[in-house]
Amino acid sequence: MKESLLLGAEAVALGAIDAGISGVYAYPGTPSTEITEFIQKSKDAREKNIRSKWCCNEKTAYEAALGMSYAGKRAIICMKHVGLNACADPFMNSAITGVNGGLVLVVADDPSQHSSQNEQDSRYYGKFALLPLLEPSNQQEAYDCVQFGLDFSEKFRLPVILRLTTRLSHSRSIISKRKFHEQNAFNPQVERQRWVTLPAYAKKMYKALVDLQPALTTESENSPFLKVVEGTSKKAVIACGLAYNYVMEIRQSYNLDFSVLKISQYPLPNKQIAEFLEKYDDILIAEEGYPIVEEYLRGFSDNKKLRGKLDGALNRTGELNPDFMAVALGVKPQETAKTPELMVGRPPALCKGCSHRDTYEALNNVMADYKERHVFGDIGCYTLGALKPFEAITTTLDMGASITMAKGAADAGLHPSVAIIGDSTFTHSGMPGLLDAVNDKSKMVVIISDNSTTAMTGGQDSAGTSRLHLICEGLGVEKEHIRVMVPLKANLEKNMQILKEEIEYDGVSVILAQRECVQTAIRNKKKQQKA
Repeated sequence: MKESLLLGAEAVALGAIDAGISGVYAYPGTPSTEITEFIQKSKDAREKNIRSKWCCNEKTAYEAALGMSYAGKRAIICMKHVGLNACADPFMNSAITGVNGGLVLVVADDPSQHSSQNEQDSRYYGKFALLPLLEPSNQQEAYDCVQFGLDFSEKFRLPVILRLTTRLSHSRSIISKRKFHEQNAFNPQVERQRWVTLPAYAKKMYKALVDLQPALTTESENSPFLKVVEGTSKKAVIACGLAYNYVMEIRQSYNLDFSVLKISQYPLPNKQIAEFLEKYDDILIAEEGYPIVEEYLRGFSDNKKLRGKLDGALNRTGELNPDFMAVALGVKPQETAKTPELMVGRPPALCKGCSHRDTYEALNNVMADYKERHVFGDIGCYTLGALKPFEAITTTLDMGASITMAKGAADAGLHPSVAIIGDSTFTHSGMPGLLDAVNDKSKMVVIISDNSTTAMTGGQDSAGTSRLHLICEGLGVEKEHIRVMVPLKANLEKNMQILKEEIEYDGVSVILAQRECVQTAIRNKKKQQKA
């Protein structure tokens, strides 16, 4: 098919297949999950033997993709913005070592925190690592940027970042297929010192990376994604990535005549920006996420002519949208339908029949007997246990923090000290914390709510399925204190007894609350019926 109606995430996936990748490495995280899922379901990808299974976490994904690049093959890594925190170590150091086969890191940011802990802007990571970054403004550019990025990566022997945002990743448009690239031949790196970050080598490599920056800036100044829309007004807009769409929608809808400089490649194109700043008296800087470009420009330009997020012209938090853009550009947006006062917002809730419900009921009943009722939670569907009717967990910080925070609280004297973590999150980053607790003989209970899937992002495979008992035993938890409970109404009293016994044990206990995710069970039943 020459044309396809695709999500932005799917456009990235198709672009990667057509660009000749040999592997995609990822951990599921909204809004990036659909990239890997598209490749997993693609007939072309299967025929080309493109590696596409899920990884334990973003760090293992990044390192494995880097290994594929070392062998001369092309690869992409996909994650959401907070996942980049988890793989920051190999990411930063890969800027020093560089790559062999093309390597593109696709990171999907989540302005408005639709399903995330924060709104962090991954463009800062590009600046931090001194790496090139692409920011497509639409689905076609998302497709094109993957191919461009892999070529660029091999040209400069650097990883390239491709930044998406939720609205682009999860909206659809027609995309046209471009050139097709066969997979690279197996060709392992031969410059051995280049991949060894001993200080003596790394100092030279870092200097080479710094020396490369002017060339990267020149590439941005000649980028195929750079665009100037001419106007006659003394007002203008610098629009980055997806914000360009909103700007152009308002420009066309209200027949406005301002100029626009579209930026989709970093480091910033200094030459074009300097020329643009000289021409206009009033310049709005529109960017999805943090005011990164605005802060940069305010450092060497007349602050009085610049407007954006720092002076309140645009919203500092949440997503941009056409209404916000219209107000910033001096026009009143069209009235939209107002939500009736009788309509009440509905917070997300655990599914009917969810195993987490029965786990929390048993836990709440047991914790009611204690003065201190602190339960350390984690990232997953079960985080909804913080809401009514359960209100069972008191902390949620990041992947794996439930165990380590419970350990620290136990070290401080908290009793009972209880952590609850999902099976996928446990294998993502919970295991090292459990090993710390075992080594310290901390008095605490870890509940692994095992529904045999990565449920929150749509039911992807969970790395530890059927092996959690062995993993915990291997980490040193005593066999008799690795207990299994089946979270069902019929087992409430039995499950409460297990919890009471392990809470009073003077050491580390792990309770495996095991029952298949109800949504996964429904999907599996439908598959069996079709078979």
